[in-house]
Amino acid sequence: MVFPENIGENLSIDETSLSNGELYTIVTNKVAKGKKGALVAMIHGTKATDINAVLTKIPKKTREKVKEVTLDMADNMNLAMRKTFKQAKRVIDRFHVQKLVSDAVQEVRVALKRLALKEENEEIKKARKEKRIYRPATFKNGDTKKQLLARSRYLLFKPNSKWTDQQKQRASILFKECPKLKTAHDLSMMFRNCYENSNTRDEAKTSFDKWHKKIEEKNIDEFLSASESIRLHETTILNYFINRSTNASAESFNAKLKWFRTVVRGVRDKKFHLFRIAKLFG
Repeated sequence: MVFPENIGENLSIDETSLSNGELYTIVTNKVAKGKKGALVAMIHGTKATDINAVLTKIPKKTREKVKEVTLDMADNMNLAMRKTFKQAKRVIDRFHVQKLVSDAVQEVRVALKRLALKEENEEIKKARKEKRIYRPATFKNGDTKKQLLARSRYLLFKPNSKWTDQQKQRASILFKECPKLKTAHDLSMMFRNCYENSNTRDEAKTSFDKWHKKIEEKNIDEFLSASESIRLHETTILNYFINRSTNASAESFNAKLKWFRTVVRGVRDKKFHLFRIAKLFG
């Protein structure tokens, strides 16, 4: 489905599952704020060639109106937008970039949790062999090491200024027992500050370079992978600092589609469901 009349200067692109895991690529106009006229295109599949083939049906002069497109870090989306809207700036959404770094922290935590579980299993085996009751060691907050790592998931997403008293106590124990995790959290917060304390593209570039250098110094595998990915997408990531545009409108639109699917109790007739989406948002 294509609605050339709905094109504006600022577009968003994202993917969503309509039914049974079938993915659709959705292009929306931010100005419409998820209402009538928001839908520019809805394309079956996520291949760059398929997206480009559909969107290039829109007249070139109409496509040239687009000045900016926000998207996630998927290479297929980036390629499709580069070919379709050649004159438009492509902006990778801040949330997806920060999630890449947050995921690196969680990967460190999960690896340590797996190691703690292995140690606990060995202790249980040893206790059984010696015919004694196994009693795990606990910290002053009542957590075992395994529980400490499991219950620290959410506090690692936040700066310490936003921790509750309970989280502060848990973090204090956690970072003492697992210094690698403290380093990972510090690196994550340093990256967050690159976004929050940079006012221009050049300032952000300088902050990112310092962060990349720190990653090389600490040499944590999970962060080295994230750093490399950010370097490879640096141009479109830095475009965020021109207008501070995000892909929130696309995420909001996808949420509306999911809500609509729930209201009608699922998708039984796909063609009719698409027809209704077109009438509501096209």
